[in-house]
Amino acid sequence: MGSDIVGKLAAALGCGGTAVARVDRDHHRLTVPVGPGDQLTVDVLGDPRTADRVVHLLPGGGLNVAANYCTAQGRSLARFLADHGCLVLGTTPREDALTPDRIGPRCADWGLDGQRADLERVVVAAGSVTGLPYELLGHSAGAALALATAARIGGEGPRRVLVLDTTGPYDPQRDPELLSRAEELHDLLEQRLAAGEWTVDPGLKGLFARAATAPDAPSGLSRPVDGAAPFSNLGLLHYALIRTRDLPGPTNWIHHRGHSTGSYTFGAAPAEDRFTLAHSPLPVWQQAVARLGSGLQPTALLRDLAALWAGRAGPDLLDRAAIRAEVVWLNAEFGRGDHDLGARLIARSGAKVDYRVVPDYGHGDMVWSATAERDVWGLLLPLPRPGRPAAGR
Repeated sequence: MGSDIVGKLAAALGCGGTAVARVDRDHHRLTVPVGPGDQLTVDVLGDPRTADRVVHLLPGGGLNVAANYCTAQGRSLARFLADHGCLVLGTTPREDALTPDRIGPRCADWGLDGQRADLERVVVAAGSVTGLPYELLGHSAGAALALATAARIGGEGPRRVLVLDTTGPYDPQRDPELLSRAEELHDLLEQRLAAGEWTVDPGLKGLFARAATAPDAPSGLSRPVDGAAPFSNLGLLHYALIRTRDLPGPTNWIHHRGHSTGSYTFGAAPAEDRFTLAHSPLPVWQQAVARLGSGLQPTALLRDLAALWAGRAGPDLLDRAAIRAEVVWLNAEFGRGDHDLGARLIARSGAKVDYRVVPDYGHGDMVWSATAERDVWGLLLPLPRPGRPAAGR
């Protein structure tokens, strides 16, 4: 990679040369200070000499760019985009670098608007350095951030917004129960913020750690077929990935089924349970979780997402009518499912929207499936311009 571009970007973001780490031959990671003790990281992949656009990657809640976009059985999504002529910039939010002693009241400002301000800083810096048009690609909460940023960023906005498996708002005619649950969740998270609960731990790191160190040990959570017999740690991990919706948790219900498609068959005893993942191999999941930082989600961010799901969000949070970029929106059948009201509201204001549901995929499968390059990622590539074939097609 042209080190001059990396150096110029580091300078534009206010971080010195010591904040630049080389990850791979054309992959660098910048550490960007954003206040006393807080930081973003910005991953840069690709060849700026041949790139025709910048694609900004925005990870899901609790994830970072390395886990969300640079992890795969073969070629990762970040590498896929770089190989198709993109200069890839992935921004990991502040909460990834949180340590327990650093959690405090300032985290109350780490909602959607706070993340948008941090992202806009990176977008503006990248534009000043590269001069290239750009696109925003987000997964889950990152997709909501991409849409919110496209609606309000100053200057020339993104050419396209690429959405992977997100929700909002639920249709009051079609999904009144889900809308009501989203409203209740919003109020609950407001109460938690008022009580000083600044972050939420979704428990992924602990779940994977226990399954790795003591896979056959009892998990403490009873299997639904036998109240006296708890899942094994490894069994619970698989059940939590495949049947996320069926487990307790404030946001598990937003999945139509789970993070990953697969099968779970109960035996006469926990040791006789049989389970397998259909699309995303367990080692890929393990690698992704091992790359997480804190794994925490700001309560303020979850509150704002609940506001989007409930249709409570006003123009200050996400003004869908202000989105002018082309939107490619891909949901997973068993992840967030087929809820297209958000896409319809954007299209109603004149933006071009391509909304599709990927069959038999779970929420995480959109980025970690061994077949995602074939089933999902190719849909994210722009159509070739007249007289010019798209790279890699």
